[in-house]
Amino acid sequence: MAEFVSLIPLMPLIGFLVLVCTLGKLPRLWVGLVGAGSIAIAFLLVVLTGLEYLGQPEPTPYTVDVYTWMQLEGFTTNISFLIDGLSLTMLSVITGVGFLIHVYSALFMWEDRDYSRFFSYMNLFVAAMLLLVLADNLLVLFVGWEGVGLCSYLLVGFWHEERANGAAARKAFVVTRIGDTAMALGMFLLFIHLGTLDMQAMARQASELWLPGDMVVTIACLLLVGGAVGKSAQLPLQTWLPDAMAGPTPVSALIHAATMVTAGVYLIARNHELFLLAPTALLTVAVIGAVTLLMAAFAAMTQTDIKRILAYSTISQIGYMFLALGVGAWSAAIFHLMTHAFFKALLFLGAGAVIYSLHHEHNIFRMGGLRSKLPVAFWSFMIGSAALAALPLTSGFYSKDLILLATYDQAPFGGWLLAAGMLGALLTAIYSFRLVFIVFFGEAKTEPEAPAGRLMALPLIILSVLALVGGTIAVPVEAVFPAAVEADHSGWMPIIIAGVPILGVLLAYFMYLKPVIPITLFTESALGKQLIAFWYSHWAMDWIYDQLVVKPYCAIAALNRKDIIDWFYNGIASVLRQAHQVSITSQSGQLRTYVAVVAAGLVLTIAVFLGILLP
Repeated sequence: MAEFVSLIPLMPLIGFLVLVCTLGKLPRLWVGLVGAGSIAIAFLLVVLTGLEYLGQPEPTPYTVDVYTWMQLEGFTTNISFLIDGLSLTMLSVITGVGFLIHVYSALFMWEDRDYSRFFSYMNLFVAAMLLLVLADNLLVLFVGWEGVGLCSYLLVGFWHEERANGAAARKAFVVTRIGDTAMALGMFLLFIHLGTLDMQAMARQASELWLPGDMVVTIACLLLVGGAVGKSAQLPLQTWLPDAMAGPTPVSALIHAATMVTAGVYLIARNHELFLLAPTALLTVAVIGAVTLLMAAFAAMTQTDIKRILAYSTISQIGYMFLALGVGAWSAAIFHLMTHAFFKALLFLGAGAVIYSLHHEHNIFRMGGLRSKLPVAFWSFMIGSAALAALPLTSGFYSKDLILLATYDQAPFGGWLLAAGMLGALLTAIYSFRLVFIVFFGEAKTEPEAPAGRLMALPLIILSVLALVGGTIAVPVEAVFPAAVEADHSGWMPIIIAGVPILGVLLAYFMYLKPVIPITLFTESALGKQLIAFWYSHWAMDWIYDQLVVKPYCAIAALNRKDIIDWFYNGIASVLRQAHQVSITSQSGQLRTYVAVVAAGLVLTIAVFLGILLP
């Protein structure tokens, strides 16, 4: 199957080209078939490739060379694809979950006038994401990296007639470009010192050239972290993701839950050999993850928009993946990446089914009592929220517990990081079931239309099963990463970690469904109102950026409205024009004037030479 590996990203790319070249003139049924069918073929190729790879007695990673991209003196870059346990896991998530989302979108977007344009963008995104995870060198990876950034801009601003959607798309594009710039600088630094961007060759040469903690590798890894936090919406570049909910709900499910936002996690995991040489960078990753997961969890507690709650939960769950990477729990991070793709795609698509049935209502406090009227959406939310909260026996329970136990084993900061992870788990359970209890229980405030059709219900059912049993799927990444150190997890700690989400669900029950806990004492107090407003604004991050970056930039732009650079060159042109006006006055057309000028010039020249030659 090695010869078919290059077809995996090619299939959605062909789908994109077909939809673009037909200029939206294909019948909607054919658009859906091309859009979803190209992803289905890619998924089938991934399955066949995975079966062949895992069917070997000892699975051995291999590289498929497609063609030579650039060949310069001292530098050669091939378009080559790496197949190993990590890339296969990512490919399975992207094409498997992506296919279900495309099927769901076929009905969700059916009435949209730009149906073909939507699927063309979705196909292009999947092609770029597949290129990103298949690449065996950083330069090709960066092409896919920028491709998903472009597609994010196109899809977030898909309904571009509304100015707010265009602003959200531009914000996502600009903020992630900051991280991309840092990543590009890191790539340049690595190439200068290692002479290659091939990730396997870099790992070998780096271990020979640098000792753990060397300044160069630390700076290079920190720059790569800059790219990762931008794409994965982590502190301090996480502000773009909540606004990105302006895009259609399937976009949120595909790009901003299951695939694109995990690109930063993949980047760090794929280059783990470099990060093992940079302990400072790893600690930075862990701290970023711990702080981000808490900030986003508090923000999610206060939101009223159903999609923004899920957006903040995405930021928080990516924080857990960063925490796992930072403490060296590489396999646990990728495991949580996979389970998160299952239950978060389920939650976003479930939210889409609710929004679809409630005349595009997003405010959870205008919903209520929907469990009997939208049964598929209700059970999707129940299962997805249970997995998000990491309740026992769900997929999220297995992956998140691995992360917290791995954090517990770390010293000297393991205690603080574990405390952050535990508090985040408690808050996650509370805001997850706050959402469930408010939307599906209590008094109905909006009467739903007909529930989602079969094309929307089938992906929800499949993802519900995966959200339940996904924790039992063996992720074949152990051979990619260093062997984990066996630790003694006996005693009370595993029980406490498993019990925290249950406590969170009980607290949510007594706060929102059976209001025994008087939360109004907090929410109606002066301090409570200030804290809620602060958390609702995502800890005033947008305000801080407005004050520190946006307003100063706008002020400079206003002062420079006429452009100082243009003023400089226009000034030169003006001086030359004036000199020309002066010079043309000497062009009188009279011969005796010209003779007099020549004679005067000759006398002046003789005088200068005499002055030089005579003492």
